[in-house]
Amino acid sequence: MTKPASAPDPLPGAAPTITLQRLEAVATGRGLKLRLRTPRRLGVWGLRVVVARPSGDGRAELLGELKGWALASPPLLQLDTMRVQGADTAGVGALIWAATFAWALECTPCRRARLLAIRDNERQHKRLVRYFQRLGFEPVQELGSSPTDLVLRLIWGGSGLLMGGDCAEGLARSGRLLGGWAATSAAESAAESPGDPAAEPAQAAPSTSRSS
Repeated sequence: MTKPASAPDPLPGAAPTITLQRLEAVATGRGLKLRLRTPRRLGVWGLRVVVARPSGDGRAELLGELKGWALASPPLLQLDTMRVQGADTAGVGALIWAATFAWALECTPCRRARLLAIRDNERQHKRLVRYFQRLGFEPVQELGSSPTDLVLRLIWGGSGLLMGGDCAEGLARSGRLLGGWAATSAAESAAESPGDPAAEPAQAAPSTSRSS
C-alpha cells in the first residue's frame, strides 16, 4: 500500500506508532486481507476499508468494511457506515478502525474524525454511543427534526448523535482493542528486526464488540 503522491506529509510528531504496514502484517498473519480504496477528486478522498478472508477457490469472504470520506480543507475525516459480518470475526472491527485512523494520519491532513450514532431505535442507539465512546468519540450535536438540522441529516442519512474524535486517540484505542493480534505481529517484527523501535508490541485489551 503506497502513500498517494498528492497527499501532504503528516504533521511533525503525528506519525502513528501503529502503521498501515504493520496492520497489513497483522491481517496477513491471521489469514486475512486488509485493503483500502482511497480515490481523490477535487480535494476529497473517498474511503473504503475492507477486511476479507480468502477462500480456496480464489474468492474472498467479506468480513467487514467501513466507508467514508476525508476533506482536505477544512481537514476532517467523515465516517459513514461500518459493518462486521460472518463467523470468527473477533478483532475485525478493531482492525478496520485502526486502519482507518492510520490512513488518515499517514496520508491526509485530517487529525479529527466525525460520525453519527444513528437513532433507528433507542436501544441500538445507546449501544452505538457506548461503542464509539470506547474509540474516543465524544458527543458534538444532536440531529433531530429541527429545520436547522436538515442539511446535516441529508449528509448523514438520518437523525442521531453527531460525535467527534481525535484520529491519533482513535488509533491508540483501536490498537489496544486489537489486543493479542497486534502484540503477536509486533513480536514477530521485533524478532526479524531487533533494532527497530517501531516493533514494540501494542498493549493487549479485550476485542471490541461487533457493530453494524
